[in-house]
Amino acid sequence: MNERKKLTVSAFRKMKAEKHPAVMVTAYDSFTAAFAEKAGIDLILVGDSVGMAQMGYSSTVPVTMDDMIHHCKCVRRGAPNTFLVGDMPFASYAFPEQAVKNACRFIQEAGCDCVKLEGGKETASVIAKLVETGIPVMAHIGLRPQQVNVLGGYKIQGKTPEAAERLLEDADAVQAAGAFSVVLECIPADLADIVTKRLQISTIGIGAGIHCDGQVQVVNDILGLGLDFLPKHAKRYARIGEEMIRAFEDYASEVREGTFPGLENSH
Repeated sequence: MNERKKLTVSAFRKMKAEKHPAVMVTAYDSFTAAFAEKAGIDLILVGDSVGMAQMGYSSTVPVTMDDMIHHCKCVRRGAPNTFLVGDMPFASYAFPEQAVKNACRFIQEAGCDCVKLEGGKETASVIAKLVETGIPVMAHIGLRPQQVNVLGGYKIQGKTPEAAERLLEDADAVQAAGAFSVVLECIPADLADIVTKRLQISTIGIGAGIHCDGQVQVVNDILGLGLDFLPKHAKRYARIGEEMIRAFEDYASEVREGTFPGLENSH
């Protein structure tokens, strides 16, 4: 394992000032996390996207706190020296007291370095309470997957002047509440540029253009682990899914033909 000094919350403000982009990926298991750490990834997000990426759900909504703690523990074991972000799932932070109880589980049980939660002005009081308790918070505005049923689908946010103004207000609110960073998901690139220049805290984009202080991508998209759909904002850097299918087909073929196991595979 590659030994290195883990980033701290204070490092992100310095990275922003020095225009050193932060690189974040999702991971849900120890092996993937270990590879990400070996590659020098700055942050690993154990996202509630695990519901769609690994658990077979059609959205993130069914993911529970126990699901998230389990996967965070796995990732922490694989990447002990990487800044770890635990994603608070749907309905786990509806009010401050509940949020503190659940966020503490991410820190104490799973070894996370911070928690991430969705919402702008309406979650500012929750963010403030978590920070007051001593829990670093990464905010998340723009497209909020946990609100997909309210939004009516996965749609670009902030496209109209009114929507852009609401997003700017959300950005100001989460910064004022004490968040050290904020994810900007699926908003126009020029709006993300305005937000990034407006805030003192780091912005991390996904589908928000090049001007953010960092980027995050879902591991399945990067590695080509999806069978068909690839979001516009994602880029496939490998085709591991296709290689897996080929390997399974070759294995099945050799077993059916009686060529595996051979003498070299037998005791």
